[in-house]
Amino acid sequence: MPDLEDIRSELRARPVDGTVNLAGHPTSTTPFAPDEDEAEDAVEGGDLADELYDQHELLFAEDDRSLLLILQGLDASGKNGTIKHVVINVNPAGVRVAEFKAPTEKEQEEHFLERYRRELPGSGTLGVFARSHYEDAIVPQVDGTLDEDGWRDRCEQINEFERQLVEGGTTIVKCMLHISYDEQRHRFLRRLRRDDKRWKFSEADLETRRQWNEYLTAYGQVIGATSTDHAPWYVIPADHKWYRNWIIAHMLIGTLRDMGLAYPMPELDLEALRARLEPPN
Repeated sequence: MPDLEDIRSELRARPVDGTVNLAGHPTSTTPFAPDEDEAEDAVEGGDLADELYDQHELLFAEDDRSLLLILQGLDASGKNGTIKHVVINVNPAGVRVAEFKAPTEKEQEEHFLERYRRELPGSGTLGVFARSHYEDAIVPQVDGTLDEDGWRDRCEQINEFERQLVEGGTTIVKCMLHISYDEQRHRFLRRLRRDDKRWKFSEADLETRRQWNEYLTAYGQVIGATSTDHAPWYVIPADHKWYRNWIIAHMLIGTLRDMGLAYPMPELDLEALRARLEPPN
């Protein structure tokens, strides 16, 4: 298993002059990975699946801290696929998954962070945000409904929000699922061809695709403004689904290991309890 620090060093977003040039980040490389079949086997019921379950069970049993996985990316980058293939390996009783759409009229009347606060994981829980509070700094920037002062102010509020979460016992793992323009096209065409995938397709996604460069720029600026020591960003090469799943499984396992989790050891009179469980004479 690759060392978590090596993974972090390889994939961590490193802003230059306050922004991350995503066009310069590879989308199809597979650092640290074995071959595709071995990686898929490890995630789909193999060693990685087993260890992820065991590490998450410690989090669930300890019931004191939480872990929040944030998945961001352009349409078809694999947010739901990561949940389907990686997060599925843990005890569902200890998972809270939230997928955020455009805010409703009622939500627009609230502070933009409120709807995310309502979905935060409780103690002992792995939370997953498929899209997240970052949408509220990225999309308005592209649409022109927030000027630079506006989206930068939201980024500052996000940094403070996440700092408070970390101080309260929540570890945050932020992954930008980075796919290429050609790979997105391939995945859209696949959705159109297959009856069981067509429901995922939205014509609105094609409008977003027309603004590809604008979105990459906005992502780079927001990631650059919010990749902090307490909640850094990682740019995941996501053209290969198997690699995306394999590397995120490793990141979750390594993060849970680093949390130093342990099963609670309640003070019990084991001998007396065993005696009470003996069958009557």
